[in-house]
Amino acid sequence: MARMHSRRKGQSGSKKPVAKVPGWSPFKDKEVEKLVVKYARAGKSASEIGMILRDAYGITSVRTLTQKKITMILTENDLLKKLPEDLLALIQKLINVKQHVEQNKHDTSASRGVILTTSKIRRLTKYYKHTGKLPQDWQLDMDRLKMYLE
Repeated sequence: MARMHSRRKGQSGSKKPVAKVPGWSPFKDKEVEKLVVKYARAGKSASEIGMILRDAYGITSVRTLTQKKITMILTENDLLKKLPEDLLALIQKLINVKQHVEQNKHDTSASRGVILTTSKIRRLTKYYKHTGKLPQDWQLDMDRLKMYLE
């Protein structure tokens, strides 16, 4: 499948191996859940928690150990943020590109980047409204973008 805003084709990705708990894994499911909750209370996002558990603790997959995803563990403990992580990342990108365009008014490729990022945000919010992760009346307020990151 082609990339969204370019003429290039997509890259093939690797697949995860068959889900089974390795015998050398030193952690049990309750310990992993406690680690996830600990890092979530420290202000880490779900992807950051996954990378910390992979790099520091050698936990290859939280899902194989606990039969739950990290976001599911966070929702059970009421630690999940109001907006999804990928939407927050796109909002942060939009803020950065808008600041760049304000400083460099003749940078037309950056102004196109604002348009493309805005369309990605609209498409993603449409999906999240359809799946129920966002309320139906939620809209992106372009005047107060930094409010979403707090």
